[in-house]
Amino acid sequence: MTDIFDPATLGPVTLRNRVLKAATFEGRTPDALVTDDLIDFHREIAAGGVGMTTVAYCAVAPGGRTDRHQIWMRPEAVPGLRRLTDAVHAEGAAASAQIGHAGPVANAASNRVPALSPSPMFSPLSMSRMRVPDEHEIAEVVAAHANAARLAAEAGFDAVEIHFGHNYLVSSFLSPKLNRRKDRYGGSTANRARLAREIALAVREAVGDRLAVTAKLNMTDGVRGGLEVPESLQVAAWLEADGALDALELTAGSSLLNPMLLFHGDAPRTEFAKVLPTPARLGFRVVGKKFLKEYPYREGFLLERARHYRRELSMPLVLLGGITNLETMELARAEGFDFVAMGRALLREPNLLHRIRSDAATRSACVHCNACMPTIYTRTRCVFRPDQPAEPLSAEPA
Repeated sequence: MTDIFDPATLGPVTLRNRVLKAATFEGRTPDALVTDDLIDFHREIAAGGVGMTTVAYCAVAPGGRTDRHQIWMRPEAVPGLRRLTDAVHAEGAAASAQIGHAGPVANAASNRVPALSPSPMFSPLSMSRMRVPDEHEIAEVVAAHANAARLAAEAGFDAVEIHFGHNYLVSSFLSPKLNRRKDRYGGSTANRARLAREIALAVREAVGDRLAVTAKLNMTDGVRGGLEVPESLQVAAWLEADGALDALELTAGSSLLNPMLLFHGDAPRTEFAKVLPTPARLGFRVVGKKFLKEYPYREGFLLERARHYRRELSMPLVLLGGITNLETMELARAEGFDFVAMGRALLREPNLLHRIRSDAATRSACVHCNACMPTIYTRTRCVFRPDQPAEPLSAEPA
């Protein structure tokens, strides 16, 4: 008998089952505030049976967005977020807010605020140099995460997921390739992990035991010279010892340098070239094949790396990557993972869990074409769902 669909605890929260909707930017907030469209998106996911759905992406500061359309956490955002969490709760699911700072992945031209990077870098998104924060500005980033978590609690969220992956700001600090600092935040693994640990502790202090606090952590950046499993595992062990987190969700890849490592399957190069901002579009024509690499899809494609963490850590872990059927969920549970997270399969079929509960042999209709990836600029959706039309958000800075 599977326990996938039994209630499970995540820190102070009891979820109705062990399946989480992974954070996938929804592209439904043209004014950086909650819309009815965004509420309907998460209401449908919640009605489909997940234990918890994750709202992505809630930036901790205006410059922490990948573009100006994303929500950033401020008092004006709370009423809309409260309507969203109320809608999710009415369907029996919990709600998590993914909070973080995009760092070098941010589009400064769109945000009209300089992008941050641990060391000097040039941004292909905004065609400008990024700003290297000093220790005072780093402290401001830490405080901004704590404030975002407090606002999430005020908005009725059950959990926050801190983004430590994909070469967003914290992940870029963890990367030996991107972080070449000479101060307390660069050099050794301990120094490069300092920002992640400070943020986790600040968020926990801000919300106490009112919310579950999780983090999405890169196991590998997927680029030469970047973060790899041995160092990442050491960071995870420090985060566990600090006691601020209720779980880690294990991920991989770099939105900056190698996004396909997270997805696996087809590389939608043509579709991406059509929707990127003009400067990035020109560069993409030259480096598109190298940037969007192809990794053959297989079920549980991050499991092999994630096993290292399960062997070494005692804290709850969330397995992500190629979770589309009951077989893979049960394999994850058999190997000691406390939760599983699904993304693309739920974009294709929000009611997939209900189908699996009715028939254990159910297979997802997702074909791993990844054509959903470029739709972040035109309302995130599965392109094979005719009931999900595009309502474009301009990718260009105004």
